[in-house]
Amino acid sequence: MPDSLVIIPTYNEKENIERMIRKVFSLPNEFHLLIVDDGSPDGTATIVKDLQAIYPNSLFILERKGKQGLGTAYIAGFKWAIEKQYDLIFEMDADFSHNPEDLIKLKDACTEGCDMSIGSRYIKGVNVVNWPMSRVLMSYFASVYVRFITGVNIQDFTAGFVCYKRKVLETVNLDKIKFVGYAFQIEMKYTTVKHGFNVVEVPIIFTDRTAGSSKMSRGIFKEAVWGVIQMKINSIFRKYPEG
Repeated sequence: MPDSLVIIPTYNEKENIERMIRKVFSLPNEFHLLIVDDGSPDGTATIVKDLQAIYPNSLFILERKGKQGLGTAYIAGFKWAIEKQYDLIFEMDADFSHNPEDLIKLKDACTEGCDMSIGSRYIKGVNVVNWPMSRVLMSYFASVYVRFITGVNIQDFTAGFVCYKRKVLETVNLDKIKFVGYAFQIEMKYTTVKHGFNVVEVPIIFTDRTAGSSKMSRGIFKEAVWGVIQMKINSIFRKYPEG
């Protein structure tokens, strides 16, 4: 069995999901795929289940009722991956904003010694394509803000393209991860560092989706702004075992 599982949360991704699945399975490195679908009314889950006939031993799906949030989708996927004993567990979007070929770079970074590798848009300048400047600035300065509040030197805190070694997810208490929106990405990175794990950023080029619609909202951004302060305060009173 391959040691690598890619988790892709979906909600209304029928325009992208088949192309994404076929692309991941065309890579020279072997990956398994777990789609976590939150009851997409557009039939995303049906497309995945039809493709399972082609990839019966490497494509899996978790179906959930209703839109429950990015964070809970990933945590459900993480628990599934731990149960199945995958060594490397990846997060990736369905919309091709993350280049599937970069999965290999993230895997190599963890294979070569780090515990968590991040596909970073900002480790070498600003590598974002097709985003309006307002969105670029919001994302970039969100990471600046998180670094200021937490004191942790990660350039792309909000990145959603990540590889974890299983021991990270086994050590971090997933039931204590509170955020469900994009602040989930911040909390996971911060908690991983606080547990003493080695985190490396790998430069990628992020390209905005060309099909489907973005799930970003002002409410998600607000959660991140206020949540980071609460997260930092809570961490002062929490003991973190070493990774």
